[in-house]
Amino acid sequence: MTATQIQSPRSGKISPQYRRSGGSKGNFEMAAWLFMRLSGVVLVVLIFGHLFVNLLVGDGIHAIDFGFVAGKWADPFWQFWDLAMLWLAMLHGTNGVRTIINDYAEKDSSRFWLKAVLYAATAVIIILGTLVIFTFNPCPLDVNGVPLPGGFCPAA
Repeated sequence: MTATQIQSPRSGKISPQYRRSGGSKGNFEMAAWLFMRLSGVVLVVLIFGHLFVNLLVGDGIHAIDFGFVAGKWADPFWQFWDLAMLWLAMLHGTNGVRTIINDYAEKDSSRFWLKAVLYAATAVIIILGTLVIFTFNPCPLDVNGVPLPGGFCPAA
């Protein structure tokens, strides 16, 4: 028996040689595998930094309210921190669910539609989350240019 032949444990016969299909899918899967590992490490840093700032610094959880988030997002550093956390978490999770769909969806049509819904939901959440982070205004004005009530904005 040569190294390219595999002994079948059930029949005792030699099974045909295993052949790999040389396609670009292997390169994509390798990149996806690498992305999961690297994004996981970066996400651990981002998430623990987020938890440290929000829960341990200052008054802790009791300080988290609309004003806390407004003050935090007034700084571009925290906007990009939260943006990186949003994007990486969504892409990391989407890649994981994509892998699960590939493993468990038996029909090609089911696999296609499940992934289409997954990608659409991911795109919507990333776009809306990015818009919220960068267009957030803690002191919105009503139609007449008067600040809306709320007690968290300085008098105009």
